Amino acid sequence: MKHFNNITTLIFDLGGVVINLDLPKCIQNFKQLGVENFENYLSNFGQKGFFLQFEKGQIGVDEFRTEIRKLALNNLTNKQIDDAWCSFLCDIPMQKINILLELKTKFRLIVLSNTNPLHIKVSTANEFSRYGLIIDNVFDSCYFSYEMGMVKPDAEIFLTLLKNEHVTANECLFLDDGEKNIERAQQLGIQTYLVKPYEDLNFLLKPETWG
Repeated sequence: MKHFNNITTLIFDLGGVVINLDLPKCIQNFKQLGVENFENYLSNFGQKGFFLQFEKGQIGVDEFRTEIRKLALNNLTNKQIDDAWCSFLCDIPMQKINILLELKTKFRLIVLSNTNPLHIKVSTANEFSRYGLIIDNVFDSCYFSYEMGMVKPDAEIFLTLLKNEHVTANECLFLDDGEKNIERAQQLGIQTYLVKPYEDLNFLLKPETWG
C-alpha cells in the first residue's frame, strides 16, 4: 500500500473511480439500435472523433445526437440515443458514497472528469439522487471537460484546477483509472493513485495511508 504525505486535497476521476462503467453494455445497446462500428470511437480511457468533441464541449447534445444518427441504420429518437449513451455509466456503490462523505470531513474533495452533459446531468445526477444527494453535497468543486474546453491528459486542465483551487501540486492526491492521466499528473508534481477496475477504495480510510 502506498503512503501519502501532506495531502489536503483529493482529486477524483468520476467514471471508473466513483461510478462503475460498462462499456460493452453501451456498445451492445447501440449495436441493437443499428449503430455500426460504435466501438471504434470510444474506450474507458479516451474518446475519438465527435465523441471527443462532445467531451471538449465543442459540440452540444443536439449535435451529438445528429452525429449518432449518421452512424445508424435506423431512425433513432432522442430517448433511444440518450438511454444507450447513458448506459455507459452504471452505479455508484453505497460503500463509495460513505467513503467519500467520511473523507470530506478531513480533506477537500474535487472531481476532475473527461465527460459530457448527458453523463453528468442524467447518469451521474440519477446515481447521486438514489442516495438523496446531488454531486455538490459530496464534492467541494467539480471540473468537467465539456465545461472547461480541455481534457485529460493535457497539462492545462490540471494546471487550471490547481490555480483555481489555490493549491500546490504536492498537496493533492489524484485518483484516476487511466495510466496516461496518472503519468501527466505525476509529471506536474501531483501525488497519484491508479485505481483498478471496481476497486473499493477502502484504503483511503486507513490511518496508515496518510503517514
